[in-house]
Amino acid sequence: MLFENLDIIEPIQRALKTEGYTKPTPIQEKAIPALLKGKDLLGCAQTGTGKTAAFAIPILQGLSSESKKLIGKRQIQALILAPTRELAIQIGDSFKTYGRHLGLKTLVIYGGVSQNPQTKALGIGVDILVATPGRLLDLIKQRFVSLNHIKHFVLDEADQMLDMGMIEDVRKIIKYIPDTRQTLFFSATMPKEIGKLADSILKDPVKVAITPVSSTVEIIDQSVYYVNQSNKIHLLIHLLKNKSIVSALVFSRTKHGANKIVKSLELAGLNAQAIHGNKSQNARQLALNNFKEGKIRILVATDIAARGIDIDELSHVINFDLPEVPETYVHRIGRTGRAGLGGIAIAFCSQDEKPLLQGIQKLISKTIPVVEEHPFPLIESATESKKVINRKSSATKSNTPKHRRGATAGSTKKNWGKSSKSRNSSKGNRKEKKWD
Repeated sequence: MLFENLDIIEPIQRALKTEGYTKPTPIQEKAIPALLKGKDLLGCAQTGTGKTAAFAIPILQGLSSESKKLIGKRQIQALILAPTRELAIQIGDSFKTYGRHLGLKTLVIYGGVSQNPQTKALGIGVDILVATPGRLLDLIKQRFVSLNHIKHFVLDEADQMLDMGMIEDVRKIIKYIPDTRQTLFFSATMPKEIGKLADSILKDPVKVAITPVSSTVEIIDQSVYYVNQSNKIHLLIHLLKNKSIVSALVFSRTKHGANKIVKSLELAGLNAQAIHGNKSQNARQLALNNFKEGKIRILVATDIAARGIDIDELSHVINFDLPEVPETYVHRIGRTGRAGLGGIAIAFCSQDEKPLLQGIQKLISKTIPVVEEHPFPLIESATESKKVINRKSSATKSNTPKHRRGATAGSTKKNWGKSSKSRNSSKGNRKEKKWD
């Protein structure tokens, strides 16, 4: 089936052709016809399946005909809730792209930035509002936002909102929305509490399930490296020195860890930036834009910050730390292999993380191939591990320009090593730093 076979109006068809979209994804093919008829929808679909276009196109088409009947100031007629700033921005961009010929006004609001530009835009008038729950609820309480005219309501990434403690805010927001509306509910997983929420707000919904979370995208080439925790940064640098890795999204379990990874990569001569919750919105958006535009090829992220990252042709996803929740692994590697393209997913696994790897493999019903040959194999003996680190550190030092040796070795040691020792050289009293 092609987009031209769907009952989509010409202005949207024209926008799709400009973007080079001719064939809908499975979720678009199943959802768009039902949504054009005004049906509610329950979608179980992970990121990368094309669900944003699946709900944006019907909403834009519905508002296009409805807006012609309105007189006076624009009123918010469509509300899309998203868990993160990045995802909200991505959704807003999609609405603007597909609706570029319709004359509708889309606004994205989120926290972490001044509300003044957002309230000014709201005062002028908005047709489509994309928002994170916290900022929206705040502006509702300040009476900058009225949801009395909502005809289309979308709750996207509901399971992520549950993980981030946003569900109560979502419930409060729903109370401000008219009962007569079209509701679209999307979640990659369907835990019990999310299922109850869906049942409470949907009316006779069409159900669409695409790419269950228990199955990873088959076109993604997955592999795992067993490596000591202290050697992960050395292995990462070793891999990223390979220029065939065009772009790499590296996942860290913590915000502090993400910053340490970036610092060590930079000391190794690899340009990278971090994106996580402690970064300002401007810093996060700058890092994301730099990555999308190819100004940097390495982006280090935590799971919450990465949920809304939508990058075409991302070549590699590297799990520096394995996630504690197996489903998160599927979401992470789903950042590559998008829109039918191939991709490579690499996981680092320390001794302590082996149970996490087992949980992931059980979920995806697949044994991830192990890369046996690499410079930093997993060694359980602490003494042997020290020998490997010392050997690799010395090799790195010999290949580092003299004017950079002190800063590189010392700084990296400070971040990742536990201590440093010195020994007398066989050639004299010169002391040589070693890795712990």
